[in-house]
Amino acid sequence: MKLAFKIAVRFLGSSKVQTLFIILGIGIGVSVQIFIGSLITGLQTSLIDKTIGNSSQITVAEKEQGTYITDYTRWMDKISSSDAKINHIVPVLTSPAFLKQNNASTSLLLKGMDLKKAAGIYDLKNRLTSGSLPQKANEVILGNTFQKEYNIKKGDTILVLLPSTKEEKMVVTGFFDFKVSALNDSWAITNLQTAQTILDQKNAVTSIEMQVDKGRIFSADAIAQKLEKNLNDSSFKITNWKSDNESLLSGLNGQSISSYMIQVFVLISVVLGIASVLAITVMQKSKQVGILKAMGMKDSITSFVFLSEGFLLGIFGAIAGIAFGIGLLYSFSTFALNPDKTPVVPVSLDIKFILFSGGIAIVSCLVASLIPALKSKSLNPIDIIKNN
Repeated sequence: MKLAFKIAVRFLGSSKVQTLFIILGIGIGVSVQIFIGSLITGLQTSLIDKTIGNSSQITVAEKEQGTYITDYTRWMDKISSSDAKINHIVPVLTSPAFLKQNNASTSLLLKGMDLKKAAGIYDLKNRLTSGSLPQKANEVILGNTFQKEYNIKKGDTILVLLPSTKEEKMVVTGFFDFKVSALNDSWAITNLQTAQTILDQKNAVTSIEMQVDKGRIFSADAIAQKLEKNLNDSSFKITNWKSDNESLLSGLNGQSISSYMIQVFVLISVVLGIASVLAITVMQKSKQVGILKAMGMKDSITSFVFLSEGFLLGIFGAIAGIAFGIGLLYSFSTFALNPDKTPVVPVSLDIKFILFSGGIAIVSCLVASLIPALKSKSLNPIDIIKNN
């Protein structure tokens, strides 16, 4: 086998320009695979972070509207122990309300929550555009829409009209921006104790919100089903982000399928290119192969010569492709920027995916070299020497 490997190196070295172009072709194929795959993954990660990254991914609530989850701390403990992949479990008490300001009124969704636990889901501190989070009773933060349209300032006292027709004065401590107009236009966030007091619902919440581990986001539906079995309470309605965002999920699946299709066709083109070039090499080197066979070299060794060529081309092509691919990703993330200088699509290097792409290239080259390897077996040394 060492002899076959040395001959393969000699064959490749005797046609340096041809070998270089083959390696370049493999490298471009691998780099396209790495670039497209990483780009689609980065885009999906960005979309998920912007849409569900800072929201509840699994929500437990009562099926009947207007009813509350009592003794919610016990249920939170049960949720926490049911699956290690569930984290950031937050009790939430919500109620429709109206904001009365300057002889005008607008609808609100008053949302009381444990602000410390909610930091893991909503990242409220980083969402604040001004002011601070509520710390005392009857303090609230509003979406920045209220700051602009109603001229409400930090420290102002607003009047909130509750469903019970009770009016409650609340102090605005800050403003947030979730980058979603529907939330900025309606949410009023306070601490859970304040919401329970003014709504007269002590030790009760309307829902329990939670997230799952980042690597298990697409398993949220399966985790929700397991949670439903563990809680074993028919009065609960358990929803997850996948069932609530079917159009988003369809778009993500479409992106993944298109990415896989592009990568498959790139691999097919690489395999066909390598197979055709090596098949021509068999004809080019037929005289040398005939002489080697006439000297007693076995068919298996001559076949291994071309398999070795495919392996070597795959190795160097994969190295070149990984280098090109990383260079393309770096260039894209450096020059394709938003007006605020952030990347249009945040690209992260997945070492496992990059190594997998390189490995696929090597395997593809070995598969491609099977055709010329088998072809070399059919060469008759007597016919070759006669014709030359």
